[in-house]
Amino acid sequence: MDTAELTPNSSEPRARDVTATLTKIYLFTYNLIQFLGFLWIFSSMTVHLVLEGKDSVYQTFRFCWTMMFICQILAVFEVINPALGLVNTAVFPVMVQVMGRNVILFVIFGSLGEMQTRIVVFFVFYLWSFIEIFRYPFYMLACIGLEWRLLTWLRFTIWAVLYPLGTLAEAVAVVQSLSIFDESGLYSIPLPAALGQSISFSFTLKLYLVVMFLGLFINMKHFISQRRRHFLRRHLKVD
Repeated sequence: MDTAELTPNSSEPRARDVTATLTKIYLFTYNLIQFLGFLWIFSSMTVHLVLEGKDSVYQTFRFCWTMMFICQILAVFEVINPALGLVNTAVFPVMVQVMGRNVILFVIFGSLGEMQTRIVVFFVFYLWSFIEIFRYPFYMLACIGLEWRLLTWLRFTIWAVLYPLGTLAEAVAVVQSLSIFDESGLYSIPLPAALGQSISFSFTLKLYLVVMFLGLFINMKHFISQRRRHFLRRHLKVD
C-alpha cells in the first residue's frame, strides 16, 4: 500500500488559510482605498467651503467629479463581493444603493452640464462622503478582527440619519433634471409616427423616483435589522 494514502492531507487546510488571508488583504485594501477616496472628497469640499465660502458649493462637481467617479465605479465591487461569498451580506440591498447612486452620478450629474453647477450636487456629494468616511473604516477593522466602539456607534447611528437625507437630496436632483431632459430630448425613446414622437426620459425618471423611495424602505429595513443583530451579538459576548 502506498504510504502517501496513510498520510493526512494537510494541503487543503493550508490552501484554505491562504485563500482566507488573501481575501482579508483584498477586502482591507479595497475598503482602505474607498475610505481615502471619500475622505479626500469630504476634506476637499470642506476646505473649499471654509476658504471660498458659499460660492464654492456651486463648483463642487468641478473639483470632485473625478474622485467621485472613481469611488462609484469601484463601488460595483460591493455588489460583486457578497455575490462571490467574500462578505456575509445580502446582495439586493447593496445593489439598490450602488445602482441608485450611479444613476444620480453618471446619468443626471454626468450627462447634464446644467445640473453640475447646482447646489444639490454639494449636498449629495457631502452626504455620500460623510456616510462613507465612517462606514469604510468600520469594515477595514472588521477585516482584521478589530472593533472600535466609537466608530461602530457612529457607523450604525450616523447612517440612520444621513442615508434618508441623502435619498432626499438625490430625489431633489431627479426632480430638477426632469425639465432639462424634456427640453433636450436626451435619452428619449423614439416611437413610430402613429404612436407619437418619443417617450421623454423624464417619464423613466418619474418611475425611478418611486423605485428610489422603495429602495430607501428596503435599505432602512435591512440596516435596522443589521444594527439590531450587531449590537445584540456584542451584548451577548459581554454577558
